[in-house]
Amino acid sequence: MRDRTTMYRLVDTDLFRQLMRRTGNGSPVTGRQLARAAGVAHGTVGSLLTGEQKTLPEEKAMALAQRLGVDLLVVFEPVCRSTTTVQAYAALVQPVEEASA
Repeated sequence: MRDRTTMYRLVDTDLFRQLMRRTGNGSPVTGRQLARAAGVAHGTVGSLLTGEQKTLPEEKAMALAQRLGVDLLVVFEPVCRSTTTVQAYAALVQPVEEASA
């Protein structure tokens, strides 16, 4: 049986760069430092920055977002492979007005 790891797509390379310049604690982080802290290859971070790589498994995306000091969905979005997945995701993400009602 095939593993169904959710993949996440980088939302914006410029945002990723900006978050590296000023992480959640206010300090900058280099690509190598970010990779080391997140447990990913530094080439992965470089490829994300150049746009050569656009997606990552959930575990790696979460580790990068955590080191940057932001929620996962600030910098990555899930890659939905089927209508069912899209509908299930949409059901989980309610507009703010609905969630507070």
